Amino acid sequence: MASIDLNCDMGEGFGAWEMGDDAAMLEIVTSANVACGFHAGDPIVMRRTLALARDRGIGVGAHPGFLDLWGFGRRVIKGDTPEELEAQVVYQIGALQGIAKAVGHKVTHVKAHGALSNVAMVEDAVALAIGRAIQSVDPTLAYMVLPGTALERAAVELGLPVVREVFADRTYEDDATLTSRKIAGSVIHDAEVAAERVLRMVEEQAVTSRSGKRIPVPVDTVCVHGDTPGAVGIARRIRERLEQAGIRLVALKDRPA
Repeated sequence: MASIDLNCDMGEGFGAWEMGDDAAMLEIVTSANVACGFHAGDPIVMRRTLALARDRGIGVGAHPGFLDLWGFGRRVIKGDTPEELEAQVVYQIGALQGIAKAVGHKVTHVKAHGALSNVAMVEDAVALAIGRAIQSVDPTLAYMVLPGTALERAAVELGLPVVREVFADRTYEDDATLTSRKIAGSVIHDAEVAAERVLRMVEEQAVTSRSGKRIPVPVDTVCVHGDTPGAVGIARRIRERLEQAGIRLVALKDRPA
């Protein structure tokens, strides 16, 4: 029987500000990418999210981004060298690992957030900086990447475990990168549309761009963004549709080595 991981970016509140329904989402997904305090999250939010994931058997990964709380990590912070970005990612992974250890859970993968990920999709130096950060902290951590981009090239070049990700609620360009959120229609809000789209991607091992180009890609995990309006409903429908098609949901942490 085919299997797939369903992941969600979460732990993105900060102080009194809440973002997304993490508790509800953790009843649906199999892996969680937890903000590490740079684009969102704080020690209390991180600890709460990790404890919930532990209690529900959900795998967790670090979700590092640019140091940009004001812009939620969706603005490109220019001027940082690859060495500086590497240090920032090391810092964020370490922060999440420390809290995970404190609550009795374990970080198993790393996925870049927002603008940092967008830049790393097309700039090899940035993708390699993130990869070197992962490698220096723990080379057994998986690098979650968009297939067909500089992220995947970096993971392969560095010999890191690779998890190839597709997005349930985002559209694609012909080069396999995500459509900018500035473009109308780049974010999918209809749960049924998202569910059918995910099923096709998983069954066909391919994504289709806005122009209709079919791009073959290996698919290990599917992401639903926790901050998308109606995210819980979208994730629930995706899980239902996959299971109806006989596809098992298996966390990355439970995959065979």
